[in-house]
Amino acid sequence: MDPHHLARLEAKTASQQFTRMLQQDFNLAPKIAQVIVQEAELYLNQQYQPLKVGQIRVVLAQRHAHTARDVADTPTVNVTWTLDAGAEDLAVLDQHGSQRLRQVRIQRLLAEALEQGAIATQEDLARVLSVSVRTIKRDFAQLHAEGCYLPSRGYLHGVGRGQTHKARIVKLWLQGMTYDQIAVQTHHSLTSVQRYILTFVRVVHLHQQPFEPADIAHLTQLGLPLVREYLALHHGINSDAARRRLQEQLDRLLQGQKKGAW
Repeated sequence: MDPHHLARLEAKTASQQFTRMLQQDFNLAPKIAQVIVQEAELYLNQQYQPLKVGQIRVVLAQRHAHTARDVADTPTVNVTWTLDAGAEDLAVLDQHGSQRLRQVRIQRLLAEALEQGAIATQEDLARVLSVSVRTIKRDFAQLHAEGCYLPSRGYLHGVGRGQTHKARIVKLWLQGMTYDQIAVQTHHSLTSVQRYILTFVRVVHLHQQPFEPADIAHLTQLGLPLVREYLALHHGINSDAARRRLQEQLDRLLQGQKKGAW
């Protein structure tokens, strides 16, 4: 295992030690201590991790905050949003136009919020995308009609957990579609499609080591909800063709590791 992976594992061990300290020195129940450590890590990572080009920080409602609560009393979370993904967004714009680019960004922002323990409203999206709420509502209607899952504040609490665009792309790949076909059908860039599938393969690889979902999230820098979603897809594979396709990618990943590529 390379030094970066070792460093991440050591950080995970430090968080486990802090959790035990909270239990032993402050007599906190294990679940309460674990939640405190998770919240502290999330807050510190958000506060001190530098933004990349194209990213912004926003304050959103906490994912599990009740919708009936007054806005001023609603617990909030600091979230890093990728407003502009650079070359990937330019590819979508070139191939599918400005409306589809905005819709791809909507899906990305909603997924990033969910992965960071937050939930966005249509108003939040309209503000950062510099369009009207009416425009966002039209985009939602079109994406819903196409079967896309949009975990916004009202929709998530109203109908429950669905499948994010990343998991949808992986599912299409497992069903036998090519990267190009998926990019056309989902209106995402070819680069992002390839990245989502490679990340899925890495998650499965770590799961087979075996690592727990929380450890996989830590090692891959993914949100725990997305890791669980990918693992659910893996466990739900029910065709030999999909298993062969996944195994081919796992074999390539292992070959890359031996050559020092990952």
